Order: sequence, then C-alpha cells, then structure tokens
Amino acid sequence: MTVVWIVLSVVAALAVVLLAMSMHVVDQYEKGVLFRLGRVIAVREPGLTFIIPFVDVLRKVSLRIVTMPIQSQGIITRDNVSIDVAAVAYYRVADAVKAVVAIENVAAAINQIAQTTLRNVVGRSTLDETLSETETINGAIREILDVATAEWGVVVTLVELKDIQLPESMKRAMARQAEAEREKRAKIIAAEGEAAAAAALGDASDTMMQHPLALQLRNLQSLLEIGVDKNTTVVFPAPLMSTIGDLGAFLQRETAAAEAVVSQASVGSANGSVRRGQARGMTSAATRPRWSRSARSSTWR
Repeated sequence: MTVVWIVLSVVAALAVVLLAMSMHVVDQYEKGVLFRLGRVIAVREPGLTFIIPFVDVLRKVSLRIVTMPIQSQGIITRDNVSIDVAAVAYYRVADAVKAVVAIENVAAAINQIAQTTLRNVVGRSTLDETLSETETINGAIREILDVATAEWGVVVTLVELKDIQLPESMKRAMARQAEAEREKRAKIIAAEGEAAAAAALGDASDTMMQHPLALQLRNLQSLLEIGVDKNTTVVFPAPLMSTIGDLGAFLQRETAAAEAVVSQASVGSANGSVRRGQARGMTSAATRPRWSRSARSSTWR
C-alpha cells in the first residue's frame, strides 16, 4: 500500500506539473504563435490557452506600438555641411507569425535600418531643406522603412527628426544671415511707411491748399505743442517767415523808390541853381557900365 500511495503521489505531482506547463495566458496586447515540433500550427488569441508540454512551444508577441530612439548620426548633406541628426521611430507588429519567423530580433533590425535610412535621406538633402522641410524628410524615411519592414510583419507608424546639431561656424553664419534678412525686412517696412506717410501728407497738403485757414490753425497747434515744454526756443512757421520775407522785399522797394525820388529832386535843384546862376550873370552884364578910352579922352558911357 505504501508503494501504491507513493506511485499515486508521484503521478499526481507529475500531472500537476504537466498541467501547469500546459497552461498559458496570452495578454490582451499580445498574440501567441504556437510551434509544434518546430512548425507553426496556430496563432493563439488573448486569454487562457493550453499546449502540449515538451511538444509545443508558445511564443508571445507584443502588438503595442514601440518607441525606438534613433541615435545621433554624423551626416554630410548634399551641400557638404556636416551635421548630427537624431530621430525617433514608432512601429508595431502587424503579423505575429512573420515577426517571429522572418527575423530573429525585430527591434535591433529596425534600429539598424532606421539609422541607415536616416543617413541616406538626409544626405540627399541640403541643409536648408533639412531644417525647413522636416515633414518631407520624415515621410520619406517612413516610406522606406515601411517597404523594408513589410516582410517582417512590422508597420512603421511615424518617424520624426528629434534633434539637428550644427557646427558652431555654421550657427554663426546662419545668425548673420538671419540678422541681415531681418534688417532687409525692417528697411522695406520703413520704406513702405515713408511712402504711406508721403501719400497722406500729399492729401493733407491738397486739403490745406483748398482751405488756407487750416494751415494757420495747424501752425498755431504746433506752437502750442512746442510751448508746453516751457523752453526758450522761438519757432516761426514757414508761412510767417515767407510773410516777413515779402515785407522786407516791400520795404526795400519802398526805400529804393524814395532814394530815386530824392536823387531826382537833387538833380532838379542843381539844374535850377545853374540856370539861376546863368540868369544872374546875364543880368549883371547888362547892368554893368561899359567904358572905353579913345585916343583923346576917356568917357563913360
């Protein structure tokens, strides 16, 4: 009886061990690939599943999206600029059988081919394209990876350039270029503002020419604004200065006319004096006694 109990105990223990070895739980985010004597016979869905111990092997494959960083790569662009580019890729297993049978290590294979693809795609682009057209580069890398990984049962959902490191000399050159570009935009904006201001001033001048009083009111307003500071500066508006100039020219003309009248009067008086002198001379000559001496005697006539 003792031997029988021992045998029964051993058989029960073996049965428990075999039952434990045959029971497997596949999680919701996994699928199980069942191998029997080295051949794939089925794909187990999530839940409790049983296999034949020592005959079957169940390989679980995760179907969740995997985040895979692509380490920084030293790349020379098409315009011969050396840069370091790092990226990140997202992929998931779509076919569990291919992911187990077609390739040994899916993660390592995708990492290596992603690095190579990143180097090739960025190397065909210029520096400006790499910096400004990242969406195009990301799409090109993802398409190449999709084609390469389709045989492995893997789908690459997204590839993004994460970091782009530039040489210091290139950073300084780009900073100078950006500064020059901003200065150009500032000058263009200033020129456009001057043009708009000139057009507005032209319209205002036309209005003031139609309404002369508006110019005087504007001058008074300018004087009021200047006088707020209580300074000693005296400002004469341009119309006032022109008025003063006109007044000065008028006074000069009046002075010249007066001098001409005075000079003409002086000439007239001098001519009158000459005539009076000549008349006096003739009168004195007529009234002065004449005398003559003859040979015999002297007589007055």
